[in-house]
Amino acid sequence: MTEFVQHLINGLSLGSIYALVALGYTMVFGVLQLINFAHGEVFMAGAFVGYYSGRLMGFDKNPSFVGLLATLGVSMMACALLGLLIERFAYRPLRRQPRINILITAVGVSLLLQFSGQLFFGSDPKFFPQVYKPEGTWEIGELKINPLQVNVLIVSLSLMLILQYIIFKTRIGRAMRAVSFDHDLARLMGIPTDRVISWTFMLGSALAGAAGVLVGLIYPKIEPFMGIVPGLKSFVAAILGGIGNVTGAFVGAVFLGLAEEFVVGYGASTYRDALAFIFLIVVLLIKPTGLFGKAGSEKV
Repeated sequence: MTEFVQHLINGLSLGSIYALVALGYTMVFGVLQLINFAHGEVFMAGAFVGYYSGRLMGFDKNPSFVGLLATLGVSMMACALLGLLIERFAYRPLRRQPRINILITAVGVSLLLQFSGQLFFGSDPKFFPQVYKPEGTWEIGELKINPLQVNVLIVSLSLMLILQYIIFKTRIGRAMRAVSFDHDLARLMGIPTDRVISWTFMLGSALAGAAGVLVGLIYPKIEPFMGIVPGLKSFVAAILGGIGNVTGAFVGAVFLGLAEEFVVGYGASTYRDALAFIFLIVVLLIKPTGLFGKAGSEKV
């Protein structure tokens, strides 16, 4: 039982990080019907911004929870800016073009960011500074809990609650939901769709930046290609929950994180990375719209 609870906490922590990245995929798909393949590289950029900013602010030598929040803030702002630039200069000029054009552009932006990262950051893995390093472990009977895992889970859930508030309680959130329903109708109602789409990219990218920092804390090795596998897994999580659905992305990511952790803990850890793609195949065969997705018609 003790081992089960330990794996449960680890799985929730991992799933919450996947959820931060998956939310970016699902938000962009919701407003543009676009799979932003460069989103995993924004996650990578967030980890490197956290690496350099944490060291620059001296939190590698004086780790604290304030250091974690400061590093998260810098990384999220930098990634929001990166998301804005990607949307403005790569995707917006192609918005009226056939969908395949913008899809290929997304793959191109992904490759550009990967190899730019290799050029600027170097190809060698780097050790992420421990800007937050809680001492000891929490013990409940025989159960030993790593406080870092719990704090990462709390930070991730807090960010997702803030996102929920923005989407459902603010003016920009209402505009995002209107644009996701119908671009042209939203424009006729006076909603600045270009600005709303830019905000969507910025929000999704900021969450990916936060995920990069949190992953760096738990798995301290970062390198320019670190966004590929987590990005694909988060994309699968978004599909699993129903891409375009914020709640679905969260549920799918948590499910995937738990499944991975329990496979590693009780089964064959070799299949850990393959598990996401097995889920993807099963979902596409049984319910292509995902757990919370709805089937819709498209005019061609």
